[in-house]
Amino acid sequence: MTSKTSSPHTLLGSSLALALVSPGMFLSPHAHAQTASGSATMLAPVKVTGTASDNSYQIPEAAQTKFTAPLLDTPKSVQVIPKAVIQDSAATSLQDVLRNSPGITFGAGEGGQPLADRPVIRGAVSGNNVYVDGVRDPGGQTREIFNLESVEVIKGADSAYGGRGSGGGSINLVSKRARLGNSAEGNFGYGNDGYLRGTADGNWQFGEHSAFRLNVLEAKGNIPGRNQVDYEKFGIAPSLSLGIGTPTRVTLSYYHLKTDGMPDYGVPLAAKIPGLRTGTGIVGVDRDTFYGLYDRDYQKTKADIGTVEVEHDLNDRLTLRNATRYGETINDYVVTNPGDGKVLFDPLTSQYWMQRGTKSRWQKSAMLTNVTELYGQLDTGSLKHRFNLGVEFSRETNKNASYNVATSSGTACPTVYGARQFDCTPFYSPNPSDPWTGSVTRGPLSVDSTSTTRAAYLFDTIELSERFQVNAGVRFDNYRISGGFLPRGATVMETDSGSWNNFNYQLGFVYKPSKNGSVYVSYSTASTPPSVSGGDQESIAAGMGDLKPEKSRTIELGTKWNVLNERLNLTAAIFQNDRRDAQIEVDPGIFAQAGKTRVRGLELGASGELTPKWNVYGGYTYMDSELVKGAYSGVNEGDPLANTPRHSFSLWSTYKLLNPLTVGAGAYYVGKTFGGNQGGAGGGANAVHMPAYWRFDAMAAYQVNKTLALQLNALNLTDKDYYTRTNGVHHADFGAGRQVILSANLKY
Repeated sequence: MTSKTSSPHTLLGSSLALALVSPGMFLSPHAHAQTASGSATMLAPVKVTGTASDNSYQIPEAAQTKFTAPLLDTPKSVQVIPKAVIQDSAATSLQDVLRNSPGITFGAGEGGQPLADRPVIRGAVSGNNVYVDGVRDPGGQTREIFNLESVEVIKGADSAYGGRGSGGGSINLVSKRARLGNSAEGNFGYGNDGYLRGTADGNWQFGEHSAFRLNVLEAKGNIPGRNQVDYEKFGIAPSLSLGIGTPTRVTLSYYHLKTDGMPDYGVPLAAKIPGLRTGTGIVGVDRDTFYGLYDRDYQKTKADIGTVEVEHDLNDRLTLRNATRYGETINDYVVTNPGDGKVLFDPLTSQYWMQRGTKSRWQKSAMLTNVTELYGQLDTGSLKHRFNLGVEFSRETNKNASYNVATSSGTACPTVYGARQFDCTPFYSPNPSDPWTGSVTRGPLSVDSTSTTRAAYLFDTIELSERFQVNAGVRFDNYRISGGFLPRGATVMETDSGSWNNFNYQLGFVYKPSKNGSVYVSYSTASTPPSVSGGDQESIAAGMGDLKPEKSRTIELGTKWNVLNERLNLTAAIFQNDRRDAQIEVDPGIFAQAGKTRVRGLELGASGELTPKWNVYGGYTYMDSELVKGAYSGVNEGDPLANTPRHSFSLWSTYKLLNPLTVGAGAYYVGKTFGGNQGGAGGGANAVHMPAYWRFDAMAAYQVNKTLALQLNALNLTDKDYYTRTNGVHHADFGAGRQVILSANLKY
């Protein structure tokens, strides 16, 4: 057996060597003749003029215009999760969708926005690096997928694409938009644990070049296995497109999502009881153990985002695009934090009791962004260019406050807590129906900040010859933030500001043994200002302007092939991600920008058709992560990074047994994952970990007639108990239990 440190590199090295010296192994049938004659067909232009099939598991091009080459020839790990996979797997959230991208985990925040999407990519929190149609999306959201065509995942340092942050990667959500033709689709789903979900998608063409599209969502239910946690959602997303198919096109779109539910802060860690030891560092309670209070806890969110996009073809090779977006989001909650509650042993009842602690937030973010791009093709002598030149201006505001929660009556605490103490519950068997009365009053703002970004960027894919290409990108950002903040324990808000000029780039070389394959090497960088070093939202603190941005870089060697008559896409890459200049505590009370982390790994991927009846989508990721330089002169140094499992695997596959009957299954594996606070260098408290687990899903779909289809999904088929998130400080979150969903889809 090979060693665990050498095996992945050896495997990929062998694969890359095979691709370089024996390209005929992967050539499409018609490519052999081209190779023999020494010629190759010129690549088609990148500009998209149509849409992929709704049933396709393979998308050849990213929707972002910043990608100046097809994905096959893009020297970077880019994964597109298509609409078909989202629908077949019954995904309803961003976390559900990203289960199909191995190597991505979700963090459970300590501070920041713990009740919001916090994806972790290659050891770096990327909650602030989520984009919608290539434009940064305001942070602090739990996103829905009812208005998505696909999800694009970029892995590795990519500030050249997105600007600040993006040390581990970024996520782009591709929206549905109006198109020519008339269609209507409705989906209604019913399942256990109160699952009810209805969506409608209508597209109406009026006139020769105009169309209107409307997507609507209404859903409610409980989390399987933790049915105390409920939710209600309503969403609406209209879009109007004018001039479709003409040189000048205008699209106006709006997105509204409102949610109301019971928040969940999981279960406490063993450290709550001195001397308690568990194998994971997490308290060993059943999955349905819930520490919240029905009478007090809540979470309400709202997102309103409007976009105006104008495109004009200057000629058949050049297009000018301008997009303006304004968006507001609100995240409002009071949640029981079992990790903050005081736990004492009561000798009268011979059991531990917990006095519930709370965590609360009222956060409002707003963003105004304008992006102007010129993209297309041009020739300079013998060199062929596909390029994108753009400028971006944005302004963001962020207001945060907490709630003062005062308990006037409720469940009495044991006498060990003292006189007239309320809101206690048995530590191992809490009751969410405990009575509670009191007041919840929003306090003064703790953060009131405004930031601006002025940026310019250029991407260019240069075809040097029929076999060799250079893919380059540069971006310059002037990023400023100013405003007030309330230090811990203070009553008067202080002010501060910071300004940073960041220059980032990427450079990749592509060799094409055949038109259906490529081998590449690339280098890219990223800059994360101190105001977003936590990874999920902007913040401001004293002396922040004196700090340098955290720097990241990625080196990657990979290969991509379209095989089986270009029906199936295969990818392989080895990479190294380094981060430096993270702020860490080098001695008690003394901070320095000395934190360093490193992630080395291997990624394999497959998407498309094995046969016309058999679709596959999946991959494997190996990550060897290390805290190279951590706090207190060596504490935790050499440890794996938090939220960065060594092994992860996902595979979703469907097979058409009969013309109307399709069956499918999914297998997902996440290796042992350490918990910890992902701020700074991200070392975390490695005494706490989530055990490795397998999860299995299954589906069957039956096409009753041309308008009606039925689909049955079984999620977490074996009802596996597992954890999805922990911060290693306060709490850990269980994954959902088994859920069976029957849905009917009507299409006209």
